[in-house]
Amino acid sequence: MTHVDLVRLAGSRGRITDSPTVDPVTAEVIRGGMETVCFEMAEYVSRTATTPILNQSNERNATVLDARGRLAALSVGIPQFMLTSTLPVRFALDFLGADEFHEGDVFVANDPYHGGGHLPDYNVFAPVFADTDGGGRRMVLIASIQCHHGDTGGAVPGGYNVTAGDIWGEGVRWPVVKVVDRGAERRDVLYALQVNNRIPSYIGDLRAQIGAAQLGARRLGEIIDRYGARAVEESVDYMIDYAARRFREEVSAWPDGVYEADAYVDHDPLGHPDVHLHVKVTVEGDTLTIDFTGSDTRPELQAWSTFGNTRGYTVGQIAAMMDPEIPKNEGFFEQIRLIVPKGCVLNPEPGKPVSAGTHHPGADVGEVIAKAMQHVLPDRAVPQTYKTGIPTIIVGIDPRTGQQFTDHSAEVYAGWCNASKGMDAWGALNASFGNLWKATAEINESLYPHIQWSRDYRTDSGGPGQWRGICGSHYEKEVLVDAKVYTYVVGMKYPMPGICGGRDGSPNEMIIRYGSDDPYRVEHTADWVPIAAGQRIMYDYGGGGGWGDPLDRDPQAVLDDVLDEYVSVEGARRDYGVVLTGSLEDLTLAVDEAATAAERARRRR
Repeated sequence: MTHVDLVRLAGSRGRITDSPTVDPVTAEVIRGGMETVCFEMAEYVSRTATTPILNQSNERNATVLDARGRLAALSVGIPQFMLTSTLPVRFALDFLGADEFHEGDVFVANDPYHGGGHLPDYNVFAPVFADTDGGGRRMVLIASIQCHHGDTGGAVPGGYNVTAGDIWGEGVRWPVVKVVDRGAERRDVLYALQVNNRIPSYIGDLRAQIGAAQLGARRLGEIIDRYGARAVEESVDYMIDYAARRFREEVSAWPDGVYEADAYVDHDPLGHPDVHLHVKVTVEGDTLTIDFTGSDTRPELQAWSTFGNTRGYTVGQIAAMMDPEIPKNEGFFEQIRLIVPKGCVLNPEPGKPVSAGTHHPGADVGEVIAKAMQHVLPDRAVPQTYKTGIPTIIVGIDPRTGQQFTDHSAEVYAGWCNASKGMDAWGALNASFGNLWKATAEINESLYPHIQWSRDYRTDSGGPGQWRGICGSHYEKEVLVDAKVYTYVVGMKYPMPGICGGRDGSPNEMIIRYGSDDPYRVEHTADWVPIAAGQRIMYDYGGGGGWGDPLDRDPQAVLDDVLDEYVSVEGARRDYGVVLTGSLEDLTLAVDEAATAAERARRRR
């Protein structure tokens, strides 16, 4: 199925019945019940999977779709998963046909060119059936759970072969396979999945997803038994129409106009510089059009975001700029008229490698939309993005087991969160990661042979503004065995942007073999750089961008930041025009009101 077909299917509408009987209260109760099922599916994975990415990080999202593949409900997970977790189900419906969906079936898919984001994201889904008036059974809903796994097969461990020449070099593609057929496991298919993955616990983690999808199907069946299939179908239809109406009402309150912006990724994994994103956002009445025409089309680039991935990040940014009470379902998503020209970095030709692009330029979609809308919706223009590159993958032999380990460096760190109007950035993760959690140092030290020596905020790294971006963090990890490091780093030339006059956050910097006689500073990609036992990895994670003119920040707030060591005494004057007297060491600092007023007036002149 082509991307055009996916969009057309996404827009296919039509009521279940010409005479709906469900009332709004019942429809809302059923929607709440389905969302609770989504949360339970996601929690099931966290409690049964064994790999930290699945059982610690929350990098998963559960959804409920109707029999036509329309999104009806979802859990709070990675925002980008909202779309990449639904399009693979639609492909299966289109490719196999609804007649291939039976009670007790479970399907698996991970192919980026059939709706997904990149190969590590495995989607597992199961249909839900109910009695018909004629005495038969028909499919009513589909329970789906998507998770990021730690390996995909392919040429390198970790699921990120960012120097691969094509998608086949990144790992094994599973557009859709049936792993449980009418309640019976397909052992041949499950074994094929298992032997194409390096991580011993992979098949157990996949079984955790299968169990979650089966649990979701049972719970949804209970909802259907309680309210009836017709009421559930009408509830889905009602809530989709409601979300669409609410979306249009909100857009109609925005100023009409055409708003454009540009954003850049430092480089691709091969070092090609300045990967360009361009967006034109058109608001006309209650219609919203987002057009990425003009984005980079260089064929030699090694950073590509699939259509599903781009659409997911687009929806994540728009959702963050609207009333959070609007349900996130098909009615919300299909109101966005999305134009992504084939062949640009946000919608590549089939076969291009995408493991790096699911992060960059994919995540940067939120940045360029926020920059375009910052003067239209200044209160809500918070970029839903990050500057991570890819996870820092460390591979070696664990002396405790004699087996190879793959450490994705998923410990807690801080960085990249932008401020918003009226609020300094807070928390230890950027908005685009949603409710992603990071494992504690103690957990990962028990799993992998390393020691975490430092995770601390970096003074003066948050973007100055009337409201301050979050500080980045200084991170040091010592490996206890000889190992190799593989990663891709961005955000050094183009850090998190300031909004509405705020300044950019600090850039990223990564050094392997930090503090040794032979340090290796990552310029764009660390392609299995060796590191000896006892040597360290240092990562200075960048800060978030500020919001508004720094000279408008409350001087008392600047003083508080200095006392909290978010800002230095020198940075208070340099970045905010705030003059302090006294001593930080003695805790006698105070704002010199007259000198601060004079300094700020001088700068404004």
